[in-house]
Amino acid sequence: MCLCLGPIKSGKTFLMKRLQGDEIDDATHTVSTNGINLFTIKNNTGEFDIIIKEIGGSMAPIWKHYFDMVRKIIYVVDASNLCQISAAGVLLYSLLVDPRLRNVKIALTLNKMDLSYRQMRNETLLILQYSRLQKEATQELTIFETSGMSGQGIEELRNWIFDPATLKSAINANK
Repeated sequence: MCLCLGPIKSGKTFLMKRLQGDEIDDATHTVSTNGINLFTIKNNTGEFDIIIKEIGGSMAPIWKHYFDMVRKIIYVVDASNLCQISAAGVLLYSLLVDPRLRNVKIALTLNKMDLSYRQMRNETLLILQYSRLQKEATQELTIFETSGMSGQGIEELRNWIFDPATLKSAINANK
């Protein structure tokens, strides 16, 4: 199972809609998720799909109830919101220390990178104390720079979701 987590208004829903293939334009609007959204994401060929549970940022205190059987987490950080980056770091640390998530793969997704007032990648990683995370975390962390609006980084994220091990297990499940 794959979860999409992150603080309130980090852009999780918009990102998932883009990954799902929904049409996105200047008139596209989302509302904060107060619950769970399910998104069916297809690989590049459309041959395989995976359902991703996006859990609202307001539900952070109960995220832990969804950790069983999780293999991957897409963790979304709004790089345009300086105040939120620190809060996102605290939430991320709470995920990394949970024993059930010891072996998950995490896509640390720096979102809204198309905005002119965003923090640069290095600044965002500094605020998140990424060098410390790398030393202390048992999880495999991969960084993505994305934008739900422009589509930046979406295909790289899709390739991470459907890595060779995931595709192999999907093929075996279909036999």
